[in-house]
Amino acid sequence: MCVCVVVFSLLKLQIVMMKHGFYFTSLTKRKRKLSLRVENSQPLTNFDVTIVTRNEWGARPSKEINYMGTPVSVVFIHHTSMNECHTQDQCMEEMKKIQNFHMDDRGWDDIAYNYLIGEDGRVYEGRAWDRIGAHTLKWNDVAVAFSFMGNYCSKLPNDKALHALKAMLALGVKNGKITPDYKLYGHRNVGETECPGDKLHELISSWSHFDNSNSTPVKPEPKPYISEDKQ
Repeated sequence: MCVCVVVFSLLKLQIVMMKHGFYFTSLTKRKRKLSLRVENSQPLTNFDVTIVTRNEWGARPSKEINYMGTPVSVVFIHHTSMNECHTQDQCMEEMKKIQNFHMDDRGWDDIAYNYLIGEDGRVYEGRAWDRIGAHTLKWNDVAVAFSFMGNYCSKLPNDKALHALKAMLALGVKNGKITPDYKLYGHRNVGETECPGDKLHELISSWSHFDNSNSTPVKPEPKPYISEDKQ
């Protein structure tokens, strides 16, 4: 009888809260669900994204950490031009390979990108929002970079991976890490490279934030970093 009363009370509470526009989002050790909604309970983006943290995928410690000011007004899209991954286990192994390559072969302080995306639809934490990366020469201290794991010269990432990128862009704006009027570029727009691949670049160039001005991108001034406990 006691268990039934507790269950009924919880269901009643959930119904009442949903009527007022509140939603429950579950958290587990393995994943973090983030849902963006407006106050009247209608979806703002209707995007959910799962972020696998550095601890969860088994990242090595960084050699050195440097921070940048946010929100940034520039976002770069990359591909790793390495292996695709379709399950969380595969993607975590691929993250370790990419980090080892960047730190041991390239000599960088850590994995280059702020976040990476697998075809399992999950996002894998690299340097996160506030750290200076090693992804785009001369732009690392004013931009965040998202990289799809795989090669997208002749095909697109799957819908789950593209969905995850759009969710992260919306989340970055919502959390004050990306400006609402940010400009989107492919890596090739500021460097001699095929990255992020022909097919992927063709797709992102049709998105509303992509800079189609055909002029040379102008790097904004870096912002001073202010730690969250001082904000």
